[in-house]
Amino acid sequence: MNSKRKVVLFIATSLDGYIARTDGDIEWLHEVESKGDGENGYFTFYENIDTVLMGRKTYDKVLTLADQFPYPDKKNYVFSRTRSGSNENVTFINENVETFMKRLKSEDGDHIWLVGGGDLFHTFLEKNLVDELIVTIIPVLLGAGIPLLSKELPNQHLNLLKSTNYGQFVQLHYSVNEKKSD
Repeated sequence: MNSKRKVVLFIATSLDGYIARTDGDIEWLHEVESKGDGENGYFTFYENIDTVLMGRKTYDKVLTLADQFPYPDKKNYVFSRTRSGSNENVTFINENVETFMKRLKSEDGDHIWLVGGGDLFHTFLEKNLVDELIVTIIPVLLGAGIPLLSKELPNQHLNLLKSTNYGQFVQLHYSVNEKKSD
């Protein structure tokens, strides 16, 4: 268990900055991954988290991608304006993001994975709730889609902790510094 839990975005993006096609499709990611050696740091990362956060649209998409929920061994929270309660896999969160995250980070546990999507990631960055970013650049140009960052954000400085090549992939690992005023 870590004494200070970190919220870490672990995500892949096309070279032109898209995390999915316009309709939410991510099949392009699997097509590119299948050509590599399969290692991209995911399994090591996954071992160091115990909690998964995602937005409702990402959750809905995850359910269409596999026969079984992919994170059954983790605590899973889905931020939603339309759903509440819980099911066998996730708890839906309707409360203020900052209030929830303050409580979650104060609990004992390992790091927290911010899966996405783009709107939730933007909110977390805007509210200074992300501690680290691990972004894997996939060597494909989609030309259009759902961007990693779709809205204007306050100026924030990142500190490069590490860069790693996994075959044709490049993974950038940053810590996020406090917002800077312009």
